[in-house]
Amino acid sequence: MQNHAYVERFVNLLDPAANTIFNMTVEDASARLGSGDAARVREIDGQFAIVHQNGHIIRMARSIGRPMRYFLAKQVAGPCLIVAERIDEIAAWLKKEGLAEQFHPSYTRMVPAHHILELALIGCPDPSPSCTRFFTPQRNRLSSNLDEIGRAYIGAMQQEVYRWLDQIPILEPIGVLFSGGIDSGAVFLAIYDALLKRGESPGRLKAFTLSLDKKGQDAAQAHEFLAALDLDSHARGVAHAVKRMCHPCRTSGWYPPGTFDEWPDFVLHRQPSLVTLLRGSGSIRTMTENPETRGLPDLK
Repeated sequence: MQNHAYVERFVNLLDPAANTIFNMTVEDASARLGSGDAARVREIDGQFAIVHQNGHIIRMARSIGRPMRYFLAKQVAGPCLIVAERIDEIAAWLKKEGLAEQFHPSYTRMVPAHHILELALIGCPDPSPSCTRFFTPQRNRLSSNLDEIGRAYIGAMQQEVYRWLDQIPILEPIGVLFSGGIDSGAVFLAIYDALLKRGESPGRLKAFTLSLDKKGQDAAQAHEFLAALDLDSHARGVAHAVKRMCHPCRTSGWYPPGTFDEWPDFVLHRQPSLVTLLRGSGSIRTMTENPETRGLPDLK
């Protein structure tokens, strides 16, 4: 018979101020998570990373816009569960507590987006969390008409853009990581159109494009995209040498030096007045909020 150890210590390093919830307080959202009811958690509108503790039961839930990781440390007094947005935050806390020798990035676990992850017994043996999905959109509900799909998809994104713009100061500069492809192009134009319709200055919107050793194709593609729409005044090229693209990564978490996940950090370093930076690469479904920037809510 195996002996189980319950959670003796729970450390929550998440910043509740980084949540963007439109229809309730963080406390109300946490209470919904505590119920374990997926339907109630689904009603939380916005992007969030929330943890709720009820005795020995820990529940975690996040939207796709915010990462959340956890790590189980062994202590003489009992196990310790650490929850944070970034792996390096977990590493720093363990080092401060004299537990650095236990840490390895691969030992952390990511809470899957759109699921309630529940840990009932934590300790030895390793925890076996249960996951209940709370975001279950109907598949294949649209026709095969590409125009209909496009209107629904971009329309949903622009609706979220409007709500997101309500959360930031009206004169605050907005930056978009811009390659001139369909994803970053859609994000840029949705924001540009929303600013015009709201009677706000589109001049606050800038497109940042990385040019590595002056050989990258993104810069030319981005220029062509904006020039065709007579919007090239919004372009902000950022030239950089490949060999120098390796500095501590603030926003992306635990990544090897020199990866393109450092690109948002580099823009923020070169543009200290820029607070709001959107990432439109990969897919407009994966627009994220970095720990030190504000991003768009999930597209639901």
